[in-house]
Amino acid sequence: MVLPVYIYGHPVLRAPNRDVTPDFPNLAQTIQNMKDTMYATDGIGIAAPQVGINARIVYIDVDQLSKDMPELKDVRLTLINPEITVDETGKTTTREEGCLSIPGIHENVDRYEKIHIEYLDENFQPHQADIEGFLARVIQHECDHLQQTLFVDRISPIRKQLVRARLANMAKGKVNCDYRVVTAPRHPKPKK
Repeated sequence: MVLPVYIYGHPVLRAPNRDVTPDFPNLAQTIQNMKDTMYATDGIGIAAPQVGINARIVYIDVDQLSKDMPELKDVRLTLINPEITVDETGKTTTREEGCLSIPGIHENVDRYEKIHIEYLDENFQPHQADIEGFLARVIQHECDHLQQTLFVDRISPIRKQLVRARLANMAKGKVNCDYRVVTAPRHPKPKK
């Protein structure tokens, strides 16, 4: 089922996310709904908070980019309770990013070129891998959602100032995109 995407300014994107255990209710359906939503919105990754669920789940499918980046062929990952380790002395690269929860804004973000990740798959089997390049960037972006961090939190202060008004409008519910969204709740102004 395609779910609406929660937009910048909604509190669910900044709320703590709980670890997922095997008794998580409807886990398989939750993951399938995340996939359906990501594909319907032409994304390459999605985190559970983006569909209103404060749980540590990410789904990534970068296969569509494999024409230009052959190393991404057939790369589809379900990450449950992912933990990323980076060598903070390691190389970073800057590349433009966007986000389903921040439609219409794309900005350059510095990310580590290489990461180590440990996670559980949808069957709760443990995995670990050293990942580099574009896939490392996508994983860092999606796992940031599980830490209440959005890519605009990582842009330069000058760039953040330049998009501030657009972000403020999003937080007020002024969003233009071609998929269903949930914006921040509006609080009525108190009567005087």
